[in-house]
Amino acid sequence: MERTSSVYRKTNETDIKLTFTIDGEGKSDIETGVPFMTHMLDLFTKHGQFNLTVDAKGDIEVDDHHTTEDIGICLGQALREALGDKKGIRRYGNAFVPMDEALAQVVVDLSNRPHLEMRAEFPSQKAGNFDTELVHEFLWKLALEARMNLHVIVHYGKNTHHMIEAVFKALGRALDEATMIDPRIKGIPSTKGML
Repeated sequence: MERTSSVYRKTNETDIKLTFTIDGEGKSDIETGVPFMTHMLDLFTKHGQFNLTVDAKGDIEVDDHHTTEDIGICLGQALREALGDKKGIRRYGNAFVPMDEALAQVVVDLSNRPHLEMRAEFPSQKAGNFDTELVHEFLWKLALEARMNLHVIVHYGKNTHHMIEAVFKALGRALDEATMIDPRIKGIPSTKGML
């Protein structure tokens, strides 16, 4: 069974078509209108070994907020749908990723209990033209819609771009681990009997 999902979201602010495949090959075809976000999603896809297509149009003449936030919503919904009943998944994932002087850690639990805990202090409010506060916005909407517990820690770093890049690579790797099917796991990986 292919674990994949497509989401279409159209509002007065954005128009997004997104397809996400868990068991992919790291292939991406992404156009967001927000170059930094396109770059981060490409890294996330490659390091998670997912397949991701995104065609997003938004009111970037206002700013990048709505587009970034709504991509997080769509990706979270697609991840949740692609996981299906979650039988046999590892559920938890943890990844450390260095990027030059920066070190980021991402820990996930596909628990159906949405939460974001983010510990990151970026030296700059911008990475190029991208507002760094939007990293939190994207991750919170992703965690909420995927219904996952997401912890993001940037242990240290000096270059804002490097720090955010390490986060997205670690996110891909942690989700890859959490979504893997483990043949030792029979049914749902929870004593509750459901996730």
